[in-house]
Amino acid sequence: MTTNELDEGRPLRPRCLCLMINAPGDLQWVEQDRAEMGPGQVLVTMAYGGICGSDLHYFHDGGFGTVRIKRPMTLGHEVAGTVAAVAPGVTSVEVGDRVAINPSRPCAACKYCLEGLPNQCLDMRFYGSAMRDPHIDGAFRTQLVCDAVQCEVVAPGVPLELAALAEPFSVCLHGVSRAGSLLGKRVLVSGCGPIGTLAIAAARVHGAAEVVAVDVTDATLAIARAMGADLTINVATDTDWAGRYSADKGTFDVMLECSGNNAALRAGMEVMRPRGVIVQLGLGGDVTISQNMVVAKELTICGSFRFHAEFALAVRLINEGRVDLRPVVTHRFPITQAREAFDLASDRRQAMKVLLDFAAA
Repeated sequence: MTTNELDEGRPLRPRCLCLMINAPGDLQWVEQDRAEMGPGQVLVTMAYGGICGSDLHYFHDGGFGTVRIKRPMTLGHEVAGTVAAVAPGVTSVEVGDRVAINPSRPCAACKYCLEGLPNQCLDMRFYGSAMRDPHIDGAFRTQLVCDAVQCEVVAPGVPLELAALAEPFSVCLHGVSRAGSLLGKRVLVSGCGPIGTLAIAAARVHGAAEVVAVDVTDATLAIARAMGADLTINVATDTDWAGRYSADKGTFDVMLECSGNNAALRAGMEVMRPRGVIVQLGLGGDVTISQNMVVAKELTICGSFRFHAEFALAVRLINEGRVDLRPVVTHRFPITQAREAFDLASDRRQAMKVLLDFAAA
């Protein structure tokens, strides 16, 4: 019997496989009823999904900070695929279009949405997030029903594996926007994981004159150079690097802090020029900073959370070939090896961005 045949007079709903996290370390593919398309929606057959740092936090620790898994949840929010069906009246995409899917779904009605801050939405439904209860299931599934407005068409010839990077690249584009104009500026990128390396590309697009990247492993710094860093520094072996860049009150105009590490933030403050801007993208625990340094240098420290309009820009930049994100992708696994993919993605010495290949199942 197929999924579309009748069972006791009732039509069976189509099924799909979902990658669910039940508890730390408990990851499994589960077959579920697929959602039915409603007005304005489309059905997407998934091609690639990128494993994000938040996915790894759920996998290893059951969450981060106060955000904890309370019940099984489908993971994933960095995805791209092919449109398999569209609801009547949908004209923005067609069957056969290859699309990157925006996982951010603000309510458009709360006070922050109405103030033009949809990334701060009070009723946000972001794929693969346990911030709400009930949790919002993610997009690591063989087929996904989503709103057509979430889909950005991928240009012919652009690999869908690169389109799956649109979401993390959007995070970086938003972070760069928090720093103000980068035209002619010297930029320090601290922490060269996936966000840090993509932040290098974002800084270049926004006109940075020089980008210096720092990290503690040579492998990640090699990818940082491939992404456009002018200079890379291994701060684990070059322990005097901050001293060279802190002369005359500092060297850098902007710091994109992507590690979430307290020592990295402190070292970055030492090498910032007066009135420099530090954008915190990396997540970590509580940190301590030198108030005297903030005051004396008149530093600005700001956070950066998710994105909104930047998603369409990210896809456009990828489509037009204005950024080459290929160096970030280091491994691809069929979905049948999801556990191995998550284990490898957890080891920064071996992997940068690890993708799940849904077509290779």
